[in-house]
Amino acid sequence: MSTAQAQENTLPLWEVGVFAGGASTPAYPGSPDRASRALALPFLIYRGEVLRADRGGVGARMVHTDDYEFDVGFAASLPSNSKDIAARQGMPDLGTLVEFGPRMKATLGRPSAGSRVLLVLPVRGVLEVNSGVQGQGLSFEPELVLETRDLNNGWRASTSASLVWGNRRLNRYFYEVAPTYATAARPSYEAQAGLIATRLALSASKSISPDVRLFGFFHYENYAGGANRASPLHLQSNGLSAGIGLAWTLSRAETRAQN
Repeated sequence: MSTAQAQENTLPLWEVGVFAGGASTPAYPGSPDRASRALALPFLIYRGEVLRADRGGVGARMVHTDDYEFDVGFAASLPSNSKDIAARQGMPDLGTLVEFGPRMKATLGRPSAGSRVLLVLPVRGVLEVNSGVQGQGLSFEPELVLETRDLNNGWRASTSASLVWGNRRLNRYFYEVAPTYATAARPSYEAQAGLIATRLALSASKSISPDVRLFGFFHYENYAGGANRASPLHLQSNGLSAGIGLAWTLSRAETRAQN
């Protein structure tokens, strides 16, 4: 058993607590306007042998070995009000996007006892939450990840590079301009399936105390190679996202999780 696995086995089976933090992102990929939010929410972490809800994903871990894992991944993005986005004036608002779907992880190497290189292949269905729930297509984000645990002073970090692809429905959501919403400055446009962004990401966390963890993330995205860069809504070739927060555990199980 590796050092990283042994450390994972020392974690409690479940934890409940409160998360508070804030994030700022582009209003949508290729937008010069931004969406920013501060949140305070309860959280539940459950590290069952099959059913899991933790920092790495939510759902069923169907296959798990030292080098391979198949589970359900999860992602989300902030909503944006079109009246606050110059290019989308008069168009429908962009709701909160919730993404989930199957994900395969393969360990490509272990540079040290506390680190590993992963290939992550997630396919996610995209749901928009905005006065109801509506499907908005599919995304695919092949990702190369370097995870490093237990750096100096208890820091953990993850760096990654990925390509974000969307099917036609998802890209229509971001970039299509229907004739109804066309103006002299915003001609109609029919979006196509393809690349949305190239993403470089860094995330880090540190235990301040047994019950409090500080974490943050930073993303750089390049949209210059996007399939819909001809859209009148595609106005910027790169974007930055960042966030910071605290997780405070209020209660935890005495039973330890099994890796």
